[in-house]
Amino acid sequence: MSQPVPPPGNPFADGAAPQQYPMAPPPSPARANVGLGLVAGLVAALVAAGLYGGIAGAIEREIGWAAVGVGFLVGFAAGKAGGDNPVLSVVSAVFSLGSVYLGQLVALSVIGGKELGISPTELLFQHFDVLTAAWKEDLDPLTFLFFGLAAFAAFSGAKKAAAR
Repeated sequence: MSQPVPPPGNPFADGAAPQQYPMAPPPSPARANVGLGLVAGLVAALVAAGLYGGIAGAIEREIGWAAVGVGFLVGFAAGKAGGDNPVLSVVSAVFSLGSVYLGQLVALSVIGGKELGISPTELLFQHFDVLTAAWKEDLDPLTFLFFGLAAFAAFSGAKKAAAR
């Protein structure tokens, strides 16, 4: 049960000083580890390429707009781990281009592996020349548009992640 009025007497009568508020915690340290940002961006690019290619290969259709997600994931990982260094934005854009390209090759290897009756890893690693020739035949203007969107998403994702 709470008291409707404060207790009688002076709480500071014994010479006790009022308690001061605790000090604010120090600000979080600035993240300026470019090396960590590069490693995080590269790992995110490889993971995103595998996911992008695996999903596109499983449904036997390329999801072009997923390239934007790949780019943003790469940029976000690099910016969050490495800070606001402008190098990370540019490098994450380049990593996203490689990630989308590798994802498209993984998707082609999954689809081609199903049609040829071999494993996708065998097609990807032992017949890479055939795979890249098939990728070149399948090029269209939308492919380059999605490369550009992925690079832009990575660049802006790294900037946004570093600002937080």
